[in-house]
Amino acid sequence: MAEFERSDGFQRKEGFQRKKKRICQMCTGKGVDYKDVMIVSKYINEKGKIMPRRMTGACAKHQRHIALQIKRSRFMALIPYVK
Repeated sequence: MAEFERSDGFQRKEGFQRKKKRICQMCTGKGVDYKDVMIVSKYINEKGKIMPRRMTGACAKHQRHIALQIKRSRFMALIPYVK
């Protein structure tokens, strides 16, 4: 890869791309309901743990909502606590 000299003296590599910022799915209009097992299971890993914000791409407000819906779904025995 070629390196380029910037005006402030630092070097930059040619192939570097910034990651595209994830947009919260719930802010765009999609909701999560505890009765919809397919959607709730997207936010749970293979061990049954709730996935963190950095993996789901949800904002803080909606991550709390997702966690609440998962807990409701577990309580109603729609999804298992542990897989």
